[in-house]
Formats: sequence, C-alpha cells, structure tokens
Amino acid sequence: MTTLTARRFDTGEAVRLQIRNGRIASILPAGVSAQESAELPFVGPGLFDIQVNGFHGIWFCSETLTTDDVEKVIRAYSQQGITRCFPTLITTSCGAIEHGLATIRRARENSMLVRNSVVGCHVEGPFISPVDGPRGAHPLQHVRPADVSEFLRWQQAAGGLVKLVTLAPEVANGLDFIEQVAATGVVVSIGHTAASTSIIQQAIERGARLGTHLGNGCAGMVPRHDNVFWPQLADDRLTCSVIADGWHVPATMLNCVHRCKTSDRIILTSDVSGFGGCRPGRYSTGEVAVDVLTDGRIVVAGQTQFLAGSGATTGECVAHFMSTCNTTLQDAWSLASSRPAELMKVAPSSLEEGSPAHLTVFRLQETTEADGRATRRFLPELSVVGGLVERSSV
Repeated sequence: MTTLTARRFDTGEAVRLQIRNGRIASILPAGVSAQESAELPFVGPGLFDIQVNGFHGIWFCSETLTTDDVEKVIRAYSQQGITRCFPTLITTSCGAIEHGLATIRRARENSMLVRNSVVGCHVEGPFISPVDGPRGAHPLQHVRPADVSEFLRWQQAAGGLVKLVTLAPEVANGLDFIEQVAATGVVVSIGHTAASTSIIQQAIERGARLGTHLGNGCAGMVPRHDNVFWPQLADDRLTCSVIADGWHVPATMLNCVHRCKTSDRIILTSDVSGFGGCRPGRYSTGEVAVDVLTDGRIVVAGQTQFLAGSGATTGECVAHFMSTCNTTLQDAWSLASSRPAELMKVAPSSLEEGSPAHLTVFRLQETTEADGRATRRFLPELSVVGGLVERSSV
C-alpha cells in the first residue's frame, strides 16, 4: 500500500490518500496545520496527453524502435507527471508506422508501466497537406492520399490500439476516410491542413470531432475570412487541442481560443518532440533535421521561425495556460486530465475512493514579473501510474 499526503488540486485541502491494488482505497483529511498544509505539494488526477512523439532522441515512428525504447520514453514521461498518453506516430513510410505500432503493442504486453500508461495511439499523418506551412515538419516524400485499407493495417499491427487519427480533410479520399474511420469509434481530427471553410464544415458533418494543435500546422499567412481557424472555433461539435508551451501559440490567440471554445472544448497537449529532453544542438531523424535552441524551442534546422514539435511537457503547458489565460489550477488541470479522457472515452481518473490510481504530485513555483504578471513553473515530484509509483528526476 502507498500513502501520499498532499493538497487537492481543486480545493487546496490537505488530504492523505491510500492506494491499494491500483486504486485509491481512501482519501481522508490530513489533519495538519495551515502552515504545514501550505508546504505540501498538490495532487491531481494524472496528466493525460494525447499527442506525445517520443523523448531523449527516441521517436515512436522510428523504423528501429524497440520495446525497451518505448519503456524508456514512458518512464521519462511518468517522471514528468504524465500518467497516461497516446504515443504519436507522425508521417513516415507505411512500414515504419506499422513497425512502431506493433512495437508499442508488444511493449504493453511486456511492461506493466507501459500497459498502465499507454491507453491508445495517435497517428498524425501521413494523410496531410503537402503544402509547405500546413505540412509543418512532416517529410513531403511520405505524404499520401487517405487510405482506409492502410488504417486497417495500422489497427492490425497495433491490436486495435489506434484511437486517434489526424488528417487534412482536403486530401484525396479525405472526407470518405473521416466518415468510415469515425464509424469504427476512432476519433478523427483535423490538422496539418489548408482546407477551406466549406471542407472543414463537411469534415465535421462527416464525423471529425477534434482539431489538432489549432494555430499550428497551417499556412503562415491566411485569408482573413475563409481560413482554417474560424470554422473550427465556431462549431461546438469540435474540440480543439492547443500547444500551450509559450512558443507555438501567442498569448492573444490562446486567450481567443479559450473564449471561443471555453474549457468544455479545449484539450492541452505538449506535442513533445522525440528530441524533447535533449541538450541544445542539431539532431536528425530520418529525413528531418532540427535544432534544439538554448531557449527550449525545437525548430526545423537552419532557421528559427518554423517549429518542429515542442520541448515542453504537459505540466509545463498547464502552468503556462494558467498564467496566460488567468484560469484556476482546477480549470487548467482538467484540460490535460479529465477532458481528454472524456473525449477519448477512456476511464477517467479522479480524486475519489475507488478511482483508478493515476495521480500526479507536483508543485507550482510562482513568480511575479516586472509588469505585475504572475507566471508559474511546474515542478513534478512523483506520478502514480495505475498504482505504480515513479518519482521525478527533475
């Protein structure tokens, strides 16, 4: 049995949690003084990120991915406070995607930590726009028309683990693909797209229910009216994910997304790169070369404008969202825990007796800037992943 003493993320109350057999056995008042309570870390339902590409130089889409690689990355995530996730495979060859999915499936079979953490997979591409800008850092040579038969091969390789697919609805066969794949129960998301308003509206009608990292994977300059933003922001059937790392979406747009979609239809994701956690320098994987900059950004090699995934992890995005959108911890935390679980129909984790023990224990370090703004830094202490305790190395 594991016992934790911390402050609830939603009420601030100091509680003592007991965990037994992978579930929360009890939650009782901690019975400590106000001063002692103020010194405790917070505890919240475990962070759940639906778009994570790898870490420490390991990519889930690598054609040489091993089960040991998968476990290393999942352990690194848990040390960053992420207790559940969708390993994400980006645009690459058919063989590499199938290899990555099959390897993740085997890693779940071999490791309880991986099995508890990996509750699905996300395939982002290869059915995306070939146009520079919307394509982002995805390799052009592997971009291709939407193909349901390829999706079925992914599911066979993954043992049915693919739960989320991102595509550009304007690609050949895109709208039919959305309807057919959504009918299987898989969430289909709009992303890396140059689609018109009409095509995006048709995609939503055909079953798309998510917009992938809104504000990224799009043209640098867009028409003022007929663009990829307005139809996604305006339709309440569509939830949107955003990368709130301080680099991918400016504060003004992040606030606009929050006001348009409200907290009911936003998911925070890190989109952490396979080069997350790496020291500054130049790195490459397959046909993609990137620079990890000293300020933490990861960019397409040789320039500083076009980002290539994030170096931040999920908790950092929660802290930035709180500061930028002036939300409560409870509100921001839900966007990276309960909200993705609801959309993806994954059993929710909550601070209730009997709930699955997916928990993140953390501190928030608050700083007042010269202009009076409060900024926060996320400091993970430990994660409970289905009852397994992983302590932070940060």
